[in-house]
Amino acid sequence: MTHARLHTGRVAEDLVAHRLTVAGWRILERNARSRYGELDLIGLDIRTLVFVEVKAGNEGSTYGPERPILAIGPRKQLQIRRLAAAWMAERRDLPRYEQIRFDAVGVTLDRAGRAVDVEHIEAAF
Repeated sequence: MTHARLHTGRVAEDLVAHRLTVAGWRILERNARSRYGELDLIGLDIRTLVFVEVKAGNEGSTYGPERPILAIGPRKQLQIRRLAAAWMAERRDLPRYEQIRFDAVGVTLDRAGRAVDVEHIEAAF
């Protein structure tokens, strides 16, 4: 992955983490890595454990889908579910939660790296 793509992804994840924190979420972990992949954000929305997949794109880009959120297809969704199950199995000290949810967030950035669109779908898959 290029440095520019990594930077775009980091900017989008920082923006989403900040927005969720302002909305009252508790961010439990960012970029949780395992040998199978990475979970972007894991948070607690009141009493719901939420795994958040963040996809970023640049305004006017001809690479990738029209909207970044559309890049989270069935294969990626299955991978995230498996990663989430492994993450939970490794952590017996989790805060109490009543439900589990998988959210998807697409962030479109302009050429200056500012967000021009943020699309957050709760319980996306």
